[in-house]
This record gives sequence, structure tokens and C-alpha cells, in this order.
Amino acid sequence: MTLPLFTTSSLKEAFAALRSDLLHTDGPKISTMRNYRFAIVSYDPAQEFALRREVRDLTEDLRTGGWFVLPLSLQSLFLERVRNQGDEWVKRATEMERRTSKIDKDRGLTYLKSKIMPLIEGPDGIAADCARVITEHTERHPDQVDRTLALIGRAGAVYPFFRSSALLRHLDGRTANVPVVLLYPGERRGPTALSFMGVLDPDSDYRPRIYP
Repeated sequence: MTLPLFTTSSLKEAFAALRSDLLHTDGPKISTMRNYRFAIVSYDPAQEFALRREVRDLTEDLRTGGWFVLPLSLQSLFLERVRNQGDEWVKRATEMERRTSKIDKDRGLTYLKSKIMPLIEGPDGIAADCARVITEHTERHPDQVDRTLALIGRAGAVYPFFRSSALLRHLDGRTANVPVVLLYPGERRGPTALSFMGVLDPDSDYRPRIYP
């Protein structure tokens, strides 16, 4: 069963529920599992700007309540990893992609994936970068762990090179128990399955709560 893509009202509903659970009087309640503070907000990729407004409002509300919101951009982390390969690497990969795309566009994309995906996937990829940023924050502010939210966004910017389905799994045990919410551009298909960007085959390997 395919659930409808988010409407503006359902997006507001998702953030209202998330806000309520984060600000629960007994502490963050985004998960029913102890020591597993991960959640997902799924949204229609076409609603990117509406999502950003909701994120801004949530951030303001949390900060008013004494929270620290730690934004993590998958796009920025992705570009940083590519740049770290050096200008010559980028030049060679770009030129090869252009040549192969002239022969066949799919072949060009396949080549580019073969070069980029090993840099960003797996436990040592972008997940490691997210874990590092969160850990550095908690080491500087150990008293803020229960009132810090790591908000991971801009996942759509790394499509089609990165599937976010494994990201939270690779982060498990590496975030000092800081609540982590992944903003997921895609389509919900059934109770726990999500299709990244509404294009890729649905992945049902999701333990976190999916809002709303």
C-alpha cells in the first residue's frame, strides 16, 4: 500500500507531534526504545521550502525552551568529502563522466556512482562525519546531551549517490544518546517502508519512528 505524499497540513502535523515528543516533561520521547533516540520526518521532496519553514519554527521553539539545535547538512558533508579528494581527482572524474555520458547517459551516471558512492556510504562514510560533529558537540557541552537535537537535512541533494536508509543504522551507538532526527525526502509505503525521493525501491529496514 502506498500512502499519499505529504500535504502541508500533514507536514505541520508531523512537526507538531515531533515538537511535543521532544519537549515532553519526562524528557525526549521520540522513540519507545531506551537509548535509541532516532526518528524520521518524511516529506514530499516538492515541499522542501515548506519543510524549511517548519524546521525554522521548530528550532526557534526549542531554543526558547533551552535547547541547542545542531543542524547537519548531508549536502555539505558530501561536498566536503568530494573536495578532500583533490582538484585533480575531481577533474578526472568529471571529464570521464562527460565522455561516457556522450556515449550513454546511464553509463555516465553509473561511472560517477562508482567513484562517489565508496566515499560516502557505509559506517566510515557520511555517517562517520555526522557522528564526529555530534560527538564533538557533546564533548564540548556534556551537560546539554538531553537538550540537544541533531537535525540531519538536505538528503535530497545527495541523490542519487546516497541512500539514507542505512544512515541511522550506522549512527547507532555513536551519538552519545543525543536525539537525532533525519529529514527524509520521499514517499511512505506502508507502516515502515520509505522510498527515497519517491523513486527508489522502498526500504522497510527502519527501526526509528516515522512522523507523523
